[in-house]
Amino acid sequence: MNNSDLIVKCLQQAGVTHGFGIPSGNVLPLIESMRLGGMEFVLTAHEGSASFAADVMGRMTGKPGFCIATLGPGATNLATGVGSAYLDRSPMIAVTCNLNTPQLGRRIQMWIDHHALFAPITKASFAATHDNVAEIMEKALTIALTEPMGPVHIDLPEDVSLAPAIGNANGPIKVMHRPAETNEGNLVKAKSLISQADRPLVVLGSSAMRMEKPELLRAFVEHHGIPFLSSTMAKGMIDEDHPMNAGCIERGRRQIQRKFIQSADLVIGLGFDTIEVEYEAWVGNTPVLSIDIEDPDIAQSVNLVGTVTGNITASLEYFLKQPVEQNTWTEKELSEHLREFNTALRPPSQNFTPHRAIDIVREILPKNGIISYDVGAHTHQIASQWKAHSPKTCHVTNGWSSMGIGLPGAIAAKIARPDLPVVCLIGDGCFQMTVGELATARRQGLAIPVVVLDDRWLSLIQIKQEKRQYAQYGSQVEMDHYEVPPAHYFGVPAIGVRDEAELKDALEKALKADGPTVIEAVVDATHYMETVFD
Repeated sequence: MNNSDLIVKCLQQAGVTHGFGIPSGNVLPLIESMRLGGMEFVLTAHEGSASFAADVMGRMTGKPGFCIATLGPGATNLATGVGSAYLDRSPMIAVTCNLNTPQLGRRIQMWIDHHALFAPITKASFAATHDNVAEIMEKALTIALTEPMGPVHIDLPEDVSLAPAIGNANGPIKVMHRPAETNEGNLVKAKSLISQADRPLVVLGSSAMRMEKPELLRAFVEHHGIPFLSSTMAKGMIDEDHPMNAGCIERGRRQIQRKFIQSADLVIGLGFDTIEVEYEAWVGNTPVLSIDIEDPDIAQSVNLVGTVTGNITASLEYFLKQPVEQNTWTEKELSEHLREFNTALRPPSQNFTPHRAIDIVREILPKNGIISYDVGAHTHQIASQWKAHSPKTCHVTNGWSSMGIGLPGAIAAKIARPDLPVVCLIGDGCFQMTVGELATARRQGLAIPVVVLDDRWLSLIQIKQEKRQYAQYGSQVEMDHYEVPPAHYFGVPAIGVRDEAELKDALEKALKADGPTVIEAVVDATHYMETVFD
C-alpha cells in the first residue's frame, strides 16, 4: 500500500464515497488509488465546482466532502468552494497534489505556497510527507468533523503519493465532535428569560443544520408554543407548513420581517450563527438569548441578555423537561403576518415573473424534493418564498455567498440522495459561470432539471447600481434576445419556456428524464426592485 492508497482507505473508513476534481499528472496516483479502492472520482468542468460539490456532499451526508486539484491554478480554482465550506461550516477534506518534494519552494512552473493560500479559509493545512500520512489523516478528519465543522487542506507531493505507506488506517474513524456541555447556570437563566417573555420568537440558524437530533427543534417550539423564523440556510429544519412558521429572515421583503421581529420581547437565536447575518442588522432593540455551539459575534448595540453555549441537543433536552411556558401570540396574528409577507413577495404583473416561476417549481417538485440554487437577486426571492419541508432539502451558500454553487450543489445532492428528486434553480449569470457542469451531470446520468431564470442582467448588481444612482454598466449578461434557446448544451437538451404552463410541462418531463435538462425561463424581473431590499 502506498500513501495514496492509505488516504483513500482512511477516507472510506470515515464514510466518504466520492471525490470531485480535475486530474493532472500530479493527481493521477491518487485517482488510481481511488479506482483500485472502489471510491468514485467525479470529473468536474472546473475545480471550483469540485469544491462546491464537496461542500454540499458534506452537508448532505455529515461525512467530509472530498475534492482534489493540482498545484497552482488548480489550487486557486479549488479555493473558492473551500472558502464556502469554511464559512458555511461544511466538513471537507481538500487535497492539492503537488510537485515532488525536492522541488517545493523553488522558482518553478506552477508552484505557489499552498499553505499560505489555504490558511485563511480552512481549519488546518497539513503538508504530507513520506512518514506522516496516517497521522495527518486522523488529525484532518477529526478537525473537519469537530464543531464548528469545516474544511481541512492537505498538500500531497507526487513522490509522497507513491511512497510506501507507513502506518495504516486503524478501523472506522470515530470522531467525538459534540460541543462541550452547556453551563447549568446559563440554562437556568435562559429558562427564566423564556418564562418571563410575553412575545418570544425563535430564529433558527445554520448551526441547527448539524444537530444530532434535529427533531428537537420542532419539539421545543411546540412545547412552549413559540413562533419561529429561519435563516436562509436553516430552511426546512422545521417543516415550513407548520402553523408557527413566520418565514425567512433577511431576504426578500426583509423590512416586513424586521418589523415583526422587533414586535417581540425576546429573540431566541437557536443555532443561529452570525456568519449568515449579524444580529444588529435585523434585531433592533429586542433582547437576544443565544443558544448555539459558540458565543455570538455581536456589536455593542445588540441587547444580549443570555447565552447558552455548548451542545444544542443537550440544551434543548433540558428545556423540554421544563414546564410549558405561555405567551400572548395568537394564531390569527401569525397567519395574518405570513399572509402579508407572502403577498408582498408576489406583486401583481401581467408578465411571467420570477416569483411565478419559483412557485411553479415548488408546485411540481414533491415535498421531499431538494432544491439547489445560486447567489443573486433570485436568492432573496427563493429564500423568502420557497417552502422547505424537511432538513437538508434547500441548498445555497450564505456565509461565503459566492456565485457558482447552484449546479455543482445539485449534482452533489443527487449523488448523495439518488432516491429524491433534485432541481437546480439559478440565474442566467450563474448558469454562464458553471454551464460546463452540465457535462458532469450527463456523465453521471443525473436527472436534474436546471431551471435558468433568464432576465439578461446580473439583477442584484443592477438593483444596487440603481439605488446608488450609478449607470447600469457592466451588469448586462445577454445583449441579444432570442426566441428559441440552443437545442442542447454538451448533449443535454435545452428547452425554452415563456409562461407558467410551459414551465410546468417542461419540469414534469425533466423530472422523469434519464439525465439533466436545461429549462430556460425568460422572465420579467422588474419586481426585484420591490421585493429584494424592501
